[in-house]
Amino acid sequence: MKGDSAELRGALRSVRHSFRCASIETPDLDARILTAEACGLEPGEVIARPDWPISPEQTKRLKEFAARRLAGEPVSRILGRREFWGLPFKITSDTLDPRPETELLIETVIGHAKANGLANSALKILDLGTGSGCILGALLSELPGARGIGVDISFAALEVARENLRGLGLSDRASFLCADWAAALGSGVCDIVISNPPYIASSEVQTLEIGVRGYDPRRALDGGADGLTAYRAILPRAIKALRPGGLLLLESGSRQAQKVSNMMFGIESCTGFSTVKTLSDLAGLERAVAGVRQS
Repeated sequence: MKGDSAELRGALRSVRHSFRCASIETPDLDARILTAEACGLEPGEVIARPDWPISPEQTKRLKEFAARRLAGEPVSRILGRREFWGLPFKITSDTLDPRPETELLIETVIGHAKANGLANSALKILDLGTGSGCILGALLSELPGARGIGVDISFAALEVARENLRGLGLSDRASFLCADWAAALGSGVCDIVISNPPYIASSEVQTLEIGVRGYDPRRALDGGADGLTAYRAILPRAIKALRPGGLLLLESGSRQAQKVSNMMFGIESCTGFSTVKTLSDLAGLERAVAGVRQS
C-alpha cells in the first residue's frame, strides 16, 4: 500500500492495485473486505462512501492487513472469522478454515433426515474433529430437535467451537469432548456420526497452497502416509456407535472416496453398512462417503 490516505477512495485504490500486481485471485473483493474491516465499516459502505475520512490508526491497520494478504494469508484468517452455511464462525490458528465443499455434508444429513421423517426428531449427532464447530453448528441450526457432541483432540479448538455454538444460541444442545477418534465412540448411541478428518497424505502437505499449509493446523490436514489413517481409526468404532439405520458421513479427498467406500464394505461386522455411496460436489468431484448401518 502506498502512503497514508485521508479517504476511503484512495485507501481502497492503493490496496486493490497492490493485490492486482501480486496476482491475488480476487483482488477487488479482498481489498474491499479488508478496507472495510480496518475502518470499522461494512464492505458495501466502502463503495457507497468513497469520501469517508479514515484515521491514521485505520490507515496503519489497513497496511498491516494488506501486508498479511500479500504474504499469502487468507482473508478469513486476517478477519478471524468465516461464514459457513450462512452462519458466522470464529476461526483461530487452532482450527481448520471451513471450506465451501464441506457444506455437502450438511446438505446430505438434512436430506437424510427429511427422507426418513427425522427432521424434527431428537437425533444424536457425533461430530468427530469438530474444529471450529461449523459442521455441528450448521446441523443443529437446521435440525431443531437434535443434540450433538463435538469431539476434538485439541482443547484450544474445543474452546473456539464452544464459543461459536454459544454465539449461535445453540450451546444448550451441544456438548464437547477432548478425545481422539476412538475414545469418543460409545456403543449404539448415535443417529449420525459425521467427520471431516485429515486426509492429505503426509508427503503432499507441503505441496498445498500457502494459504492452506501455512495457516491451517497440520494435524487437521495430515492424514498419514496414504491420507487414510483417520478413516482406519474411525470406521471400526463408528459401526458400533451407530444405532440401526444410523448414518455415517465422512468427507474425503476427491481421489479417496472409492478407497474409503471400499474400507466401509470391508468392515468385519454382522451388522455392517447396508448402503454405502460416494457423494459428489457441484464440480462432479467425489468429496464424501455415506454409509447407513444395517437394521
